[in-house]
Amino acid sequence: MTSKTIYKIVPIILAGGTGSRLWPLSRKSFPKQFLNLLNDDRYTMLQKTYKRIDNLEHICRPIVICNEEHRFIVGHQMKEINIEPLEILLEPVGRNTTPAITIAALKALDIFKETNIEPILLILSSDHQIKDINNFQLAIKNSIENALNDNLIIFGVPPTYPSTGYGYIRSANQLDPNQYFASKVDKFIEKPNKKNAKSFIEDKKYTWNSGMFVFKATSILNEIKRFAPEIIKNCEKCLKKSKRDFDFLRLEEEAFRNCDNISIDISVFEKTNKAFVIPLNCGWDDVGSWESLWKMSKKDQNGNYLIGRVLAKETKESLIRSEEKLVVSIGLENIVIVETKDAILVANKESSQNVKNIVSLMNEKGFNEAINHKIVYRPWGSFLSIEEGKTWQIKKIEVNPGASLSLQMHFHRSEHWVVVNGTAKILIEDNEKIIGPNESAYIPLGVKHRLSNPTKFKLTLIEIQSGSYLGEDDIKRFEDKYGR
Repeated sequence: MTSKTIYKIVPIILAGGTGSRLWPLSRKSFPKQFLNLLNDDRYTMLQKTYKRIDNLEHICRPIVICNEEHRFIVGHQMKEINIEPLEILLEPVGRNTTPAITIAALKALDIFKETNIEPILLILSSDHQIKDINNFQLAIKNSIENALNDNLIIFGVPPTYPSTGYGYIRSANQLDPNQYFASKVDKFIEKPNKKNAKSFIEDKKYTWNSGMFVFKATSILNEIKRFAPEIIKNCEKCLKKSKRDFDFLRLEEEAFRNCDNISIDISVFEKTNKAFVIPLNCGWDDVGSWESLWKMSKKDQNGNYLIGRVLAKETKESLIRSEEKLVVSIGLENIVIVETKDAILVANKESSQNVKNIVSLMNEKGFNEAINHKIVYRPWGSFLSIEEGKTWQIKKIEVNPGASLSLQMHFHRSEHWVVVNGTAKILIEDNEKIIGPNESAYIPLGVKHRLSNPTKFKLTLIEIQSGSYLGEDDIKRFEDKYGR
């Protein structure tokens, strides 16, 4: 590859995780990558993933890969930062990073096939925190030449403490954290015990595995063909059968499901002789637990990270977060307390890695709070269940500017809407009317209706449901702008 090669850096943003170790804030229905966990600015973690690279030379719009149930969240959050992705790929099931990267590489080549542009893939997780953007960008820039020479680059983070929560990379040579020289990858190490982690931090050959990569699309596909040929075949078949769904590409389920559930580290990087590691000294963290969030936060004089309505007395080295209620702590140390509308977590900070196991236990016991938030997000906005009984339910509904619910009817319930803020356009059978604050509308059982927000401001209303069955599946759609 010559220096005259015309290339584009194509960010591949992996946004399919569930972030269960940060329950109850992060849940399957709305995981951590769509949240602003540090309250440090107005951007979510997904948005910051692209914002921190959007001024790089040769950068282009991203390809985002996410779970299909999060498609409208991704689309909305990208639109909020004025980015139209090259593609939003919808995974029907989770299959780890090898199938996701394979699909993305094949799609990038397809996008640029009519050009003389070489796509270089920059693989990014959507839930990482990076403090030093300048050093992060320098590491990316210094990886490009290696990638153009058909090498596969992984970024290794010089460890700052003996973490047992990260995997490690051992390089062939010692690495200088202040330089960006690439060294051959010697070995990948799974999450170590405390003793080994302490020895790794003293050896300059060891770095944390950041899960971020740079390589040409052709280079990674050649190595996947060599070491995981069935994944290539299934992904090629999957792309051919995939269907366009508005702004999304819905991946065909059978072929994608047939892919091995395996990471790119194991399928390729542990086997290839083309793997190189570049040190990434940029204040990186994968925000994998409440303890890691506490480590990177700005703390008060007692070492506490406090968010929301919190009163802490004689409390040290703790993370306390309130979403709604007043939380008071007295005489506590090394504690995590997280309060949301429907759940409270209280844990020893050092045990916060085990939250994932508790979420699994809640799933086994059928607790809805394990997966779903009290607030449920829809492509048009959101709703919050305020109170409910066997035959009635009260919801707060928020409709985004210009958005509209489907034309629908219910077989088992009637609805009464009261506008509290904004302006609503309501269609009941063939009758359309506009109502404002303190005005209401009644929708009888079995009647076609649609709710819209015709303005540039958010619409908020209270919905009172009454009927023999109140499930969300009691709905028949006649028209829907979101293709549901």
